[in-house]
Amino acid sequence: MSISRHTILDTDIYCLTGEQFSRGRSNIEVVQNMLDSGIRLIQYREKKKKMGAKLEECRAIRDMTQATGAAFIVNDDIDLAMLVHADGVHIGQEDLPIEAVRELVGPDMAIGLSTHSPEQAQDAVRRGADYIGVGPIFPTQTKEDVCAAVGLDYLDWVVKNIALPFVAIGGIKEKNISQVVQHGAHCVALVTEIVGAADITQKIHDIRQIVAQTKERRT
Repeated sequence: MSISRHTILDTDIYCLTGEQFSRGRSNIEVVQNMLDSGIRLIQYREKKKKMGAKLEECRAIRDMTQATGAAFIVNDDIDLAMLVHADGVHIGQEDLPIEAVRELVGPDMAIGLSTHSPEQAQDAVRRGADYIGVGPIFPTQTKEDVCAAVGLDYLDWVVKNIALPFVAIGGIKEKNISQVVQHGAHCVALVTEIVGAADITQKIHDIRQIVAQTKERRT
């Protein structure tokens, strides 16, 4: 079963892997915990692993997500995404251009693009991205090559001016996620807050409660 590229962000929490932050747990163990906790969107992001190891993990996670009806996105590695028949691939501003990625992956795979400014968001719309990442909202150390935090002002701009689906990302924690949702984010990405939690199931439950309550207050 594949997920439509047009509805891939139709969920509340966008989970990313980050094995170095996972308290010694493997990506497979963490992803299984996420899926068992009701997460329906997983991105595989591992910058430093060798390609063979990444392929083995992605194949396992692809099977796991298909079994639960969850969407699976691969970060940066277009070849990996194609090999495991992922639902999407997420690229950055310095990766291959969207047009080239679309030529490689075909018409059905979702393409997400990280954006950090109004100009980049508008460019993503023009060039055919299926969704954009908006961030980093807050300072983050999860990525080594991350740009400075863009803050909530950029999120506000995207909400008012961009029709594409988007995910808010970067430094988002249980303590500040209500701000992000209050400013209009429907889908929010978290890395260390979830993979680094002692009890992943409880952490997801707590975050979902905050998100749901904030959305109720916003309407």
